[in-house]
This record gives sequence, structure tokens and C-alpha cells, in this order.
Amino acid sequence: MAQDAGMFTVQQTVGSVLCCKCGILMAPNAANMCVKCLRSEVDITEGLQKHVIIIHCPECDTYLQPPRTWIKAQLESRELLTFCVKRLKNLNKIRLVHAEFIWTEPHSKRLKVRLRVQKEVLNGAVLEQTYMVEYVVQDQMCESCTRVQANPDQWVAAVQLRQHVSHRRTFFFLEQLILKHEAAARAIRITQMDQGIDFFFANRSHGVKFVEFLGKVVPVKSRTDKQLVSHDTKSNSYNYKHTFSVEICPICREDLICLPPKVSIGLGNIGPLVICTKVSNNIALLDPFTLRYCFLDSDQYWRASFRSLLSSRQLVEYIVLDLEFVSSEVSIGGSKYRLADAQVARVSDFGKNDTIFFVRTHLGHLLSPGDNALGYDLHAANTNDMELDKYRGLDLPDVILIKKSYEEKRLKKHGKPRSWKLKSLGMEIDDSARGKLDEEKLNSEYEQFCRDLEENPELRFNISLYRNKDYQPSEMTSVADGEDDPSVRLEELLADLDLSEAEPDTADDSMKE
Repeated sequence: MAQDAGMFTVQQTVGSVLCCKCGILMAPNAANMCVKCLRSEVDITEGLQKHVIIIHCPECDTYLQPPRTWIKAQLESRELLTFCVKRLKNLNKIRLVHAEFIWTEPHSKRLKVRLRVQKEVLNGAVLEQTYMVEYVVQDQMCESCTRVQANPDQWVAAVQLRQHVSHRRTFFFLEQLILKHEAAARAIRITQMDQGIDFFFANRSHGVKFVEFLGKVVPVKSRTDKQLVSHDTKSNSYNYKHTFSVEICPICREDLICLPPKVSIGLGNIGPLVICTKVSNNIALLDPFTLRYCFLDSDQYWRASFRSLLSSRQLVEYIVLDLEFVSSEVSIGGSKYRLADAQVARVSDFGKNDTIFFVRTHLGHLLSPGDNALGYDLHAANTNDMELDKYRGLDLPDVILIKKSYEEKRLKKHGKPRSWKLKSLGMEIDDSARGKLDEEKLNSEYEQFCRDLEENPELRFNISLYRNKDYQPSEMTSVADGEDDPSVRLEELLADLDLSEAEPDTADDSMKE
């Protein structure tokens, strides 16, 4: 501004002085010494710890925070870096500027952290210095892991999760929810049973918390019991084993249900034939003929429990011959539906007879003439349901379509790996259930669960999908696949982090002023 006004300004120059030790030219500071001489005179890292011993539990991968707290942290994570810095003593006498890990071999039992600190030295001069701290990792099992290793059956709380249906699709979905929310992280053992899973915990509070988690994701009812293990009359202390029996409602997604008359009236005379479209802590029901939609919470269901009329294992494949729309497309409960009248025929009847069924379906927005669909064959089904007998004069439709079928398009991809994969719980198979579990049946049900994930984006919204390293995309495959072919987008996949393959850190070890 002074130059614009034409005023004379004095150029300011930065003076320089000679170092009082070595005599080199330098910018003036409070100590009148260069950085090298100042570091030779003063070491701000003196009195700070350079070697620290930390305790690590190899079973549950936790670190001991004295006196008795165990912290779970992964290698080179932010939590482990915070834990290592807090273990240092006399760090409050200086100012910590930066901290980072130096790469070491995972099996070396050594952790190295580079710290950059500042401290005021002679005559108010601030000196910055970098130094390294080495942590020696000593393995020692925590109390809970010690008890498990001494006696694996030494559990305090057991959660027996059961569902009385003919398939395990619910447990496959529940397993992914448990993994994502780490609900069973404190389980000391997980056992796969014939019609469910058993979870064993070292504390009763862990079992109670797990039962509360189950009640938030699926409609369940539970009861608890306890058994006296030991009793000390002198200290008046008791040791119990607690058992939680949790039953999941037998209603699953895509099941056809005949509602009891009282339940139907309570829900506004919906149905009585409805389809279960979603199961969370509530049961979502849809009338496929009127598109009426309602929710049934856990308490309402268990007050007047009922079973499904037909399940997904009884689906029959049909081909759509003709389609005529009845209404416009509507959005109900976050999903799109459109009523339509369709002419369908069983795929198995081709070449045998000319039987054609005229049905009304809610899948008008998905189906086109020539498409295949899966539905329930009420014309040939042998139903034995007490609730259905209570409705006198009820005309059952011949066919109720449930979903579109992509079986022909999947045959082209038969044997090819998927671009994604799922993680699984480390479950043991119980000896009593080993003979009852059919391996081929489990594999087919798991394959059907993976197909449901590809077809339904809402189903995979609450679970974690990981990238498959073995998958190699092909240009010919991407061109041959149709737009309607269900698949999981690459943006929805998570990277499966493997710290053992991490590259070493090439950070600079030089000291800064």
C-alpha cells in the first residue's frame, strides 16, 4: 500500500550471526547456536522410554492395559498406536507432534514406533527431534482364554438358537449380521446343531447382550434357566450355569401364509393368503391380489402364532405366456409392484399337456412374455392347514407367483466364481448333529442364499460382501451377460484386508529441525 501511494519504504533484511560453538553463519535464535551444536549440547529425548514390554493374548488378539483391561487391536491400527503411545512414561514433559509405525516382520514379536517431539531448551529455543521406541511383545493368555484352554466346557452362559423349519437360509443371513456387528466376538465356542446354533460365553452379561441383539434383528421369543454348579457356605457365593433358549419364528421370506381369522381381522381384513416379503424384527406381509401391505411385530406374532402354508422349497417354475397390466406401478414398503393378469404354464408340462393357468400377480413390473417365474402350485399342492379350513367358501387361486426366475441365465455362468465372497463364523459341528446334516443339502441351500443376495439389493444392505481375489473378469462374459442378469456391483464390495501382505514403510528416518 505504501508503494502504491509513492512513499519511500525501507527494505527489511534478515540478519545473520555466527554460531558460538562452530562459527558457521546462521539465522539468529535465542540460544545463538546452530541446530547441530544445540543437539550435541541438549538431548530432549533423555529420560524417555526407548524399550517397552507389552503383553499380548494370542488367542483373542488383545493387549493388556494395566492393571486388568484387555484391548482388542489389529496390527498397525490406529487403536494399537494409541495404546502404544499411552504406555510411555514421562511423555507429558514434552510435546508430541507426530507418531507412526515402522514396518516390522509380523512374527518378530517387535513393534517399532517413530515419534517426533518438541521441547523448549536454552533461552526459550524450541528443538524438534525424532526418535524410535521399540516394543517387545510377550505372549500371555488373558483370564478368559486361560479358563477355556484349561477346560473348553467351562462356560457360564449358553444361548441355544433354534428355528423349526426345513432349511437353514435364516441362519446363513443371521450369520452375516452377527459377523458385521461382531455380536459373537466374546463367544468362547460356537457349535452348529441340527436345527440351529449354540453360542457359549464366559459371562452371563455377554449372553444377555447377545440375546438382546437377536431380538433386534429377527422376531424371537426366549426363556432362561440356570443350574447351580457350586456353593460356598462360608462366603455365601453361588456359581450358576445360565442357559438361554431362543426360538426364531418359523416364517421366512417368500413363504405363502394363510392368516388366522383373528390375525386377519386385527390387520384390517388383509388376506387371508399373503406373502412374507421381509423378515427383520417385524414380519412384512403383502397381499398379492390387492397390494395391501402390513407389518406384524414379534409380540403380535407370538400371541397368535401360525406357520406358513407353503415354503420356498416348494416353489415351481413357470413360463409367462401373456401379460396384461391391471394397474400402474406403485412403491410399497420401499419395493415396486404392479398388478397384472398373466397366462402361465408349468415348465415341466411342456411336451406333456397344454394346461394353462390364468393368474393375477404383483410382479407386473418385472415380468414379460417369455420370462420364467417361480410360484406356488396350489392346483396340485396337498395342503393340510387348520387355518385354511376355517375359511369356508374361500376360492384358492391355481398359482401364486413369487419372484422372477433367472435360472437360464445362471446356467451360462455355471462353474464360474463370483466376484464377491462372504465370511463365516468358526463353527464346530456337534457330534449328535453330524449324521443328520446333509452336506449336499447345505451346499445347495447356501448357493440359493447367494442367489437371493444377487437378486435382492435390500437383502444385502445390512451385510458385508468382500472382493474375491480369485475372480478374473472376462470381456466376453461381460458382453454376453444381459442387463437383467442379477449381480453385485463392484462399488458394494469391501476389500478383504490382509496385513501380512502389507508393504514395508519407506518413511524417512532423518531428523528435522
